[in-house]
Amino acid sequence: MTSAFTLFEPTPHYAPYACLAAKSRGRLYPETDTKTRSPFQRDRDRIIHSGAFRRLIHKTQVFVHHEGDYYRTRLTHSIEVAQIARSLSMVLGLDNEIAESLALVHDFGHTPFGHAGEEALDAAMTHFKGFDHNAQSLRVVTKLEQRYADFEGLNLTWETLEGLAKHNGPLCSKGEFDELSINLRTYNDQHDLELHTFASAEAQIAAVADDVAYNNHDIADGLRAGLLQMDKLAELPLIGEIVDEVRGAYGKMDEGRETHEVVRRLINRMVNDILDESRKRLCALQPETVDDIRNASRSVISFSDEMKEFDKRLKSFLMQNMYRHYKVNRMSSKAKRIMTDLFELFHSEPECLPTEWQKPEIWESDQERARHVADFIAGMTDSYAILEHKRLFDTSLFEL
Repeated sequence: MTSAFTLFEPTPHYAPYACLAAKSRGRLYPETDTKTRSPFQRDRDRIIHSGAFRRLIHKTQVFVHHEGDYYRTRLTHSIEVAQIARSLSMVLGLDNEIAESLALVHDFGHTPFGHAGEEALDAAMTHFKGFDHNAQSLRVVTKLEQRYADFEGLNLTWETLEGLAKHNGPLCSKGEFDELSINLRTYNDQHDLELHTFASAEAQIAAVADDVAYNNHDIADGLRAGLLQMDKLAELPLIGEIVDEVRGAYGKMDEGRETHEVVRRLINRMVNDILDESRKRLCALQPETVDDIRNASRSVISFSDEMKEFDKRLKSFLMQNMYRHYKVNRMSSKAKRIMTDLFELFHSEPECLPTEWQKPEIWESDQERARHVADFIAGMTDSYAILEHKRLFDTSLFEL
């Protein structure tokens, strides 16, 4: 599985279908543009300076913080996604500023303890319309970030919010919102994000860059943790080909160097595949505007069918050999108990919430109280959730 595209060939000008800040549909709350930054640069800066962005440094990707400081967190993952997204955007003549913004913001809605934490919070919210981290990301940037005097949230541009909401594709048929998350429906009622269409090519790039990043850094972290073995990984076709290349060129190396060399080559293969396939799709569609991208019948940024099959096999391998490893299962089991305990206590005894989270005016509504508690718990870091659980459930400890 090789690619004909081997050189970095940046496109000198924006493509006609690029999502450009100069043509932005603006913000929910109108603001005067600045002289020093484009609207998308301003979005990126607001994302980086937010509390939600800082908290990502202490949120689990796969390994909880106490298992080692070297493993990826949600923050380092987001930075890696942003690097890949910027590179892809530049080569395809797209706006790398909004692609970077979307890469940096896409995980804002994740709970502590990764997917285990989300599963537990979603289960706890079963009778309160559930919990979804993608919809929660939109809620964070449109409501929960409280920084500005004139509005709730970060007041990001329509294009950034659109890309955040539907970077994985259309969320519903036109006008049919019944199956949408409550967070998406609530915001879309006041600011139509056209949830029935695709997002911009830049948003699609952020989505596929996410796949490239987490597949490869999970391989690297799994090998470092001893949950994966290179020889076993090499049984997968593309990885086996790359391992043979590396060992043929360098012979025996220490594990860290071999891991890095294999992973960097795999990232390169995946990026080149995206470029090749996306160029084919763009050539077939011949889009003239960003709306042509939005109204297309399929995504324009994608892996090839061959790479999709490899991606599927790799995810299956990681699920079997890493994500379901007994050490990860033990961490996940503890995480789910912590999340469930915290939700049940705060929902039944909201007076135990910190002062700044006290909202007696909504306590009478189970739905509003549950959503408020979910907001609080989802925003926690791993370490804060562990500490809160200890404070509340360790009866030998009476710290406040």
